[in-house]
Amino acid sequence: MATFLDPIWISLKISLVASVIVTVIGITLSRYMAGRKFRGKSIIDTIIMLPLVLPPSVVGFLLLVLFGASSPIGQWIEEIFNHPLVFTWQAGVIAASVVAFPLMYQSAKVGFESVDSDIEDAARVDGAGRWRVLQKVSIPLASNALLSGIILSFARALGEFGATLMFAGNLPGKTQTMPTAIYVAIDSGQMTLAWSWVAVTVFISTLMLLLSYRIAVRT
Repeated sequence: MATFLDPIWISLKISLVASVIVTVIGITLSRYMAGRKFRGKSIIDTIIMLPLVLPPSVVGFLLLVLFGASSPIGQWIEEIFNHPLVFTWQAGVIAASVVAFPLMYQSAKVGFESVDSDIEDAARVDGAGRWRVLQKVSIPLASNALLSGIILSFARALGEFGATLMFAGNLPGKTQTMPTAIYVAIDSGQMTLAWSWVAVTVFISTLMLLLSYRIAVRT
């Protein structure tokens, strides 16, 4: 039973942590980018959205180059934590965050761009600071788009396979997520086990999409 539950727990843990990361960074960055016009904005947007269209293996390769043992960042992390980042569940979080971030960013940016700037200006005139305007005006008015972005990001992180396999590996009980466990189960002919994980994945993903749809209908 533990063998069956381990990939489910690891997938949920990675997806939840990744969702928190992309939510915080996504809201911060999209709020800054929404409605602004400056030279190079399209290039920044393109770079942010690239993981959505790049093959997962390419994303995994770039993460290995950036955080691998031979990179300055990877060596710095290993010196601090006395352990390499590669082939850990934290590496899975990074991989899931990178591939899920474009969905959160795009949803949040659309949400913030739909907020009436006159309402935000009125709050500023009444003495509200930048953080208070964001907290009390911008986020509540863009909440449906933000919630949709969070849900879709979670679902994308849950289904991540290629980048996770290359960067975090497939260590049972440590970094093996449901997608990688399904791949191994099929490869070894354990079809019943594979179908069980497929059923769990489909069930959770369906719930996420239905929830996202209900939120979209409310807008």
